[in-house]
Amino acid sequence: MSLALCPDVTLYDTGQALILLDTRRGRYWQTNATGAEVLRALLGGTTADQLADQLVRRQPVTHRQAADDIAALLDDLRRTGLVRS
Repeated sequence: MSLALCPDVTLYDTGQALILLDTRRGRYWQTNATGAEVLRALLGGTTADQLADQLVRRQPVTHRQAADDIAALLDDLRRTGLVRS
């Protein structure tokens, strides 16, 4: 599954976080550092399962929890119209 920003979304990378601007609605959405890492990887072509494997090696989290957190972030991003598959 490839992930892309929706056409009306602009991404600003602060280094620690990502700020997404939905220009249709004039609303901002900001990630924390982990969310930024996850979104950067997914937009770069890493699969959710590969990303969960990477997070488990660096964070004190189980594969199931990492996968659930990634899925929740993707659901939020899709629901708010910021990304599409």
